[in-house]
Amino acid sequence: MEKIWLEHYDPRVPAEIDPDHYSSIVDIFEQSVKKYAENTSFINMGHSIKFAELDRLSTQFAAYLQDAGLQKGDPVAIMMPNIIQYPVAMFGILRAGMSVVNVNPLYTTRELKHQLNDSNAKAIVIIENFACTLAEVVKDTPVKKVLLTQIADMLPAPKRWLMNFAVKHIKKMVPDFDIANAESFIGALKQGAGLTYTRPEITSDDIAFLQYTGGTTGVSKGAMLTHRNMVANLEQVSTILETVIEPGKELVVTALPLYHIFALQGNCLTFVKFGCPSLLITNPRDMAGFVKEMASHPFTVLTGVNTLFNGLLNTPGFSELDFTNFKFALGGGMAVQRPVAEKWEKVTGKVLLEGYGLTECSPVVTVNPPQLESYKGSIGMPVSSTDIKLCDDDGNEVEPGEPGEMYVKGPQVMKGYLNRPEATDEIIHDGWLATGDIATVDEQGYFYIVDRKKDMILVSGFNVFPNEVEEVAAMHDDVVEVAAIGVPNEASGEAVKLFAVRKSESLSEKDLINHCRQHLTGYKVPKFVEFRDELPKTNVGKILRKELRG
Repeated sequence: MEKIWLEHYDPRVPAEIDPDHYSSIVDIFEQSVKKYAENTSFINMGHSIKFAELDRLSTQFAAYLQDAGLQKGDPVAIMMPNIIQYPVAMFGILRAGMSVVNVNPLYTTRELKHQLNDSNAKAIVIIENFACTLAEVVKDTPVKKVLLTQIADMLPAPKRWLMNFAVKHIKKMVPDFDIANAESFIGALKQGAGLTYTRPEITSDDIAFLQYTGGTTGVSKGAMLTHRNMVANLEQVSTILETVIEPGKELVVTALPLYHIFALQGNCLTFVKFGCPSLLITNPRDMAGFVKEMASHPFTVLTGVNTLFNGLLNTPGFSELDFTNFKFALGGGMAVQRPVAEKWEKVTGKVLLEGYGLTECSPVVTVNPPQLESYKGSIGMPVSSTDIKLCDDDGNEVEPGEPGEMYVKGPQVMKGYLNRPEATDEIIHDGWLATGDIATVDEQGYFYIVDRKKDMILVSGFNVFPNEVEEVAAMHDDVVEVAAIGVPNEASGEAVKLFAVRKSESLSEKDLINHCRQHLTGYKVPKFVEFRDELPKTNVGKILRKELRG
């Protein structure tokens, strides 16, 4: 496809970026912490740390990991919400030349065990609140070193003591667990202070992140995102943001979890590069507390998903916030709904920009320019150095204006799925990555998502793969066969609906949902169950989810 969008780029945005401008994420990090040493890097629960402190602490953790016998390239998992320990651990792992394995803290034992085994994680940094899940499976994984942290460990005393005591003993938010030889993350940092850090040679082809996703089908797979992939995408995003933000002068609100690729790249890495502070929201579900936090800081940028924006708009006090310094909000992860975007613009006075990406693309593929005057329902134009083509089912490019499956080519496209060459070959052909999304493009080069080819369900920006839900539901003794689909949901964009054939009529909707809840993270649990005598199938017996969607 001809790159018609280049004619409509802001003149300050180049057609191409240099993906080798920096040798690694560590290269960018080291330059930033030196240049912006006295600037605030992260703010959380009323406490902030400067870039100089982030530099020191991450160096200490890198030295600890190297001394602990881990090798360059070893995968190290992080299982934490948005707290300051996350960036300290993440940059420490990267500086040690190791790969970060991001883990959702809400994972069940089944999900956690799979990811730790599949990634071959040698160590894990985990918040105590979720250590009970790890305790059940750690013996059956390659993990040799467990580092525990409490939620307030990075806060100054006496606030640290009081908050940790309250979380553990008053709110009872830390279930009992027993993990032999577990160590303290704070202890590891102190130990690292007395050790010598040796900067390893990190190449652009080294894996920076093993970011887990279902891909197009089935079990969760580790997308191998190299330093070059991440640097390229960071450069692609930076060229657009440079037209509107001032290095060292912005404050980004980070409510999306840092273990999610959108916040990891769009908030953490991007704003570290620009020397700007990130306000970490540990529990964005507490909308009243979230708005209170925003009221305490002169925020300029906010990223989120449609459900987050909608939630804020419906929270008392949000419309009274001071939006004087606010520059833009960026929505991704799921479709931004027009009513939400229009209300957002009315309340904040700024356009809600929409972008599009996927884990396999590190993640940004397209984005609307910050200069956009009003919401247009588009996912934007491709970022620099990115090719997109729209194809029919036979792989032929469609005529202009016609819908087709979107294929992406660029330096941000992943190396492949870890240890899954066949799955990689299914999604990447001659460097082109098949997104599974059906799109159209207008005469200016703005793309629009019109449908999803793959069966993946999108709940509040998180991928839910029907195969996984079906597998768990089928584990119930009274289930004969089952199929999962996504249905429209006002709150989360889509919700999971289960169709099941049961052996016994004693099996209720509530029973099956409770069964799924024991084995699946909350957002994957079906909201609706419909029992049927039989499910529609092809002549070879494959269940037709398409017919169930109607």
